[in-house]
Amino acid sequence: MSRDEDLATIAGFFRRLQWCALGAGMIWVIWLLAPVLAPFAFAALLGWMGDPMVDRLEKRGLGRNTAVILVFSAIIALIVIAILLIVPILEQQISTLTESIPGYREWFLGTFLPWFEKRTGFELHSWLDTEHLLALLREHWQSAGGFASVALGYVSRSSFALIGWLVNIVLLPVLTFFFLRDWDLIVGRVGSLVPRDHYATVHRLALESDAVLGGFLRGQLMVMLILGVIYGIGLWLVGLDLGILIGLIGGILTFVPYLGPASIVVLGGLAALVQFGDWPHLAGVAVVFGIGQIIESYVLTPKLVGDRIGLHPMAVIFAVMAGGTLFGFLGMLLALPVAAVANVLLRYAQERYRRSGLYAGETPVILLDAEGFVGVPDADASEGEDAGDGVRSVGPERADGGDDAG
Repeated sequence: MSRDEDLATIAGFFRRLQWCALGAGMIWVIWLLAPVLAPFAFAALLGWMGDPMVDRLEKRGLGRNTAVILVFSAIIALIVIAILLIVPILEQQISTLTESIPGYREWFLGTFLPWFEKRTGFELHSWLDTEHLLALLREHWQSAGGFASVALGYVSRSSFALIGWLVNIVLLPVLTFFFLRDWDLIVGRVGSLVPRDHYATVHRLALESDAVLGGFLRGQLMVMLILGVIYGIGLWLVGLDLGILIGLIGGILTFVPYLGPASIVVLGGLAALVQFGDWPHLAGVAVVFGIGQIIESYVLTPKLVGDRIGLHPMAVIFAVMAGGTLFGFLGMLLALPVAAVANVLLRYAQERYRRSGLYAGETPVILLDAEGFVGVPDADASEGEDAGDGVRSVGPERADGGDDAG
């Protein structure tokens, strides 16, 4: 019997090793194909977010193709309206930024740099002098030539990357339509590949992940949109020429904890100092920032997002940075969805661990409840029961260990 158990343990180990090798191979393939997979991943997200609306239209008697066409048309219409509203504003703001660059340079060299050198004692002005930079270039011309070749190579690669982006933009609506149309078919085929012994567990985890991820993404998109509007209008009312652009940047960066508010403070404060150079406008930026934070903390996040993702802000920041480092734009796009699903799996693993013999140990733990009944963890409790159902009632005893009278 012992030999059979040893063979079963070895076989189980090799099965786990095979699954680990398969997972590592899939991650390696995704890393290699990250630029190609980006439009597919984004289209899959759009298809997944639009599928509930398609299902609702189907329940009202519409055919699948008709429902998909209606939802797809609504998505395209929203994107077109957003482009028509945002692009002219962004064009005007970028033009204003281009015209303001000399003023920012003058403020940096004439105001900030002397103040910084006076406070810290560092002499930085000489390093920014044109003659000094030319002397450094003549002294290190060989390194500069190597840098120039690297820069030219980067520019050439960037041109190909731009072509790739244009191709992805053209592919995105086509892929989104097919994901919307065939989403239920894709889910059914993936479900059919799950081993029947584990189907109930996988189905439960998939539903939980879908609820967590769907609520978070839809809520977070609304928060980003509303905060971008609030910050943009607020900074524009303060009088900043670049207020709308800064507000949109702050709203987009809100999905990374603390980065969106920090961008409002830093960029808004810098714009106020360069444009006006006084404290009242800095105070106006602080007021807009404070109003935005109050609305986000007490209204938007509790109502629209809540604690659906269940991740600490540091975990969110790490997920976004790690995804971008490993897989580029695709990694940043999928960082939060992958982190949310991983968090669901970790909670399930913790649940299994707390019900395992490794956690409880072989020695029964005596638990005394408020009524004086002693509980012993039941090793035979089923996996689907709650933690409290795995405690066996032994009998009433006194807290001091003595028997009851009579």
